[in-house]
Amino acid sequence: MIRWILSLTALLLAPISGWADKKPDLEKLLEAKTFTQGKASLSYRLLRPATIDKEKTYPLVIFLHGAGERGKDNKAQLKHGVGDFASEERRKKSPCFLIAPQCPTNRKWVEVDWSAPSHDTPAEASEPGKLLLDLIERTCQELPIDRKRIYLTGLSMGGYGTWDLMARKPGLFAAGIPVCGGGDEKKADKLVKIPIWVFHGDKDGAVKVERSRNMVAALEKAGGKPDYTEYPGVGHDSWSRTYSDAKVLDWLFAQKKE
Repeated sequence: MIRWILSLTALLLAPISGWADKKPDLEKLLEAKTFTQGKASLSYRLLRPATIDKEKTYPLVIFLHGAGERGKDNKAQLKHGVGDFASEERRKKSPCFLIAPQCPTNRKWVEVDWSAPSHDTPAEASEPGKLLLDLIERTCQELPIDRKRIYLTGLSMGGYGTWDLMARKPGLFAAGIPVCGGGDEKKADKLVKIPIWVFHGDKDGAVKVERSRNMVAALEKAGGKPDYTEYPGVGHDSWSRTYSDAKVLDWLFAQKKE
């Protein structure tokens, strides 16, 4: 189903419920950690549920940042979106574990040209992508994760990573939210069973809106039923509106593999 936001006025007046409470101190809330395999390593932040019931398991959210947040400080990746998952209101409503990895400088979640009208999936996942997949498995082994509720989302470069990792591991994820990214349309058949909600601004000058439109069309042609929201008059920053919308996060946490 395509969800069109028809009026820019309505867009601007819509409530931003994710920040209703005081902004959380993300560097205190999310533990700084490093996952290492051999000589390769991936820095990441881990958010835990405020209270953990030993008799329960919890969803796991994977949040992939954009190109501007790459580095080695293990905090730049907290700049966009993560705060909406970590707000006091959301943590009460949807307790979860959340991993926010940081891609190293000059690397990508998937090694493709973001400015191209399309791309072919590389034969192998990028090094950060491989490490992340192994980190997810390690986390599921060590923490009380509900394997039927592992969610993947990302913006811009992270949107590309979201499409790529879902196609590589379609059985792993219960749902995906790629924001202003792009995928390989030829892999759409691998994604038809995953609930996916796609977001993009129609004035995006960094990642062409056609990248999302074409993926949605390919999914529908393959038999999938993705949701699509296209923001009129919005440029590259389609993530602020997306992650601050309580309905979007409610939808995400409602998804569960059979």
